[in-house]
Amino acid sequence: MYIVKVPGINGLKTNGCERAGNAILKSLKEEIFSNEEGKAIEFGKLDLEEIHLDNSNLELTNKLIYENSFETFEQHPKTVFLGGDHSISYSIIRAFLDYCQNSGKNPRLIMFDAHADALESADKKFPNNRGWLRSLINDGFPVKNILLVGVRNLGGSEGDFLKQKGIKIISINQLNENLVDVCDSIMEFSNSKELYVSIDIDVIDSAFAPSTAYPEPGGLTSRQFIYLIQRINKIKNLKALDLTEINGQKDKGRDNMTIKLGAKILSELI
Repeated sequence: MYIVKVPGINGLKTNGCERAGNAILKSLKEEIFSNEEGKAIEFGKLDLEEIHLDNSNLELTNKLIYENSFETFEQHPKTVFLGGDHSISYSIIRAFLDYCQNSGKNPRLIMFDAHADALESADKKFPNNRGWLRSLINDGFPVKNILLVGVRNLGGSEGDFLKQKGIKIISINQLNENLVDVCDSIMEFSNSKELYVSIDIDVIDSAFAPSTAYPEPGGLTSRQFIYLIQRINKIKNLKALDLTEINGQKDKGRDNMTIKLGAKILSELI
């Protein structure tokens, strides 16, 4: 397992997310001894890396994320990227798309998020954490290969944009009605394609993941999400995942609940 810390932030209310990678790994090392399959977490054997970033220079930040991610896709069979806020996903997935095109593979993107991140971004070149998906689609990521899961609060023109582009969405209600069947549909969507999974922790209900930039009520329980991740981790063509929007600064006084959940999710991917 290759784990890359990507401490990038480019959004409102996300200061503090840049420290999440270190906090998650500390929790994994000190508090989680095995995953739910009983596999011991041998922290010393994990392959850890960090993309060192200067968040005051968005051009350099995005260049470094893209270049390091592209190299990672070429060299490693499966990678977890630890954010940072969700803006990091733009350059990582741009690299993923180029890697797939260069290697003749068919990319698939599944995004777990309470928001669609498809707002108009003031900076088209370096989109923020609430507009990166729109920019990625406008840059040519194939829309039929995108699946949004758990979106429950659309803003501005996001709904019209998603409908116009024909983006597939699995709602929270669908997940609650039959989690197993929906998970089967996700597996079918991913079948035989090179898969990237992008996770904003706010897809999980704020009762379980309070320390994030835009907490939303009415989301998945932590138990439901762990089940989904356990199933997704069995997909043979799973190339990479990112985990974003965890804010450790907000977790103080809350028993580090959100950080611990991030470490728990990570442990199920090892």
